[in-house]
Amino acid sequence: MNFVKENYKGILLCLIISIPCWFLGQTFEVIGGPVFAILAGMVITLFIKEKGSLQTGITFTSKKILQYAVILLGFGLNLSTIAQVGAQSLPIIVSTITTSLVISFVLCKVMHIPSKISTLVGVGSSICGGSAIAATAPVIGAEDEEVAQAISVIFLFNVIAALIFPTMGTILGLSNEGFALFAGTAVNDTSSVTAAASAWEGITGATNVLNSATIVKLTRTLAIIPITLVLAFVRTRKEKNSGSSVSMKKIFPFFILWFIAASIVTTVATSFFKVDNSFFDIFKTLSKFFIVMAMSAIGLNTNIVKLVKTGGKPIFMGFCCWIGIACVSLLMQHVLGIW
Repeated sequence: MNFVKENYKGILLCLIISIPCWFLGQTFEVIGGPVFAILAGMVITLFIKEKGSLQTGITFTSKKILQYAVILLGFGLNLSTIAQVGAQSLPIIVSTITTSLVISFVLCKVMHIPSKISTLVGVGSSICGGSAIAATAPVIGAEDEEVAQAISVIFLFNVIAALIFPTMGTILGLSNEGFALFAGTAVNDTSSVTAAASAWEGITGATNVLNSATIVKLTRTLAIIPITLVLAFVRTRKEKNSGSSVSMKKIFPFFILWFIAASIVTTVATSFFKVDNSFFDIFKTLSKFFIVMAMSAIGLNTNIVKLVKTGGKPIFMGFCCWIGIACVSLLMQHVLGIW
């Protein structure tokens, strides 16, 4: 009862914000509900003079519900399907992820961009946009304003990619298989991958590109597991070197274990017990809604004026990661003889 009393006002506010944002995201998939939620939260917080009793619930939503969203995301991963279909894309995925992380690391050092924002932009660009940022943020101890900034950067290049990649693919002469790999590895967020692949099918009349691109994207999502574990180890070592008493047990992303368990449940249920994949749709939908809720909370904790003033360098980093990933994706296809 104490939990409900302390948190219900903030959680209810986030829920009220997230419902219309969810429907807006369904209508405008290229933008997505999380972006609408962040923007709404940042605007609404300007009119709240004193958050007081709202703050604990807002914090719970931005931290814990964000982790629950990542856990539920696991129910959308059928590991056997990914192993069969997504294995071909693995060399390209590893190359693009490595490229993005290296670019973000170098620019972090050269341009003196805060390390947490650099990590979030690098991981969000290379793995799966908002979901990867959601998984990484609690592991590295990122502030809500840093999460909002990274999400904003990812959103910008998601929209551009979804709009120009289908036309770009036709100019380059990509095959249907080639474009599915390109969209699945070079577009950040799932909704934008869907938009780009759907546009390609509309242009070319192909019928299997959307499904293939989605599987490649889901294969990328699995990179959340090693990335978060490595970041937890790195943070623990840094804390120890600085004389802090923070332990690995406190930093370790235990929610990732539940994410793995959820994906195993889906795989076993569909592969051995012949449960239809649609059975898990409710969990995938709830995961997406929880991310929208969490982003509304992050928006409520974000100073939009500060975000705009400090946004130049992260946007440039996001641009460099985006260009690097796109070029490496195409280069690897050429090397592997796919394009």
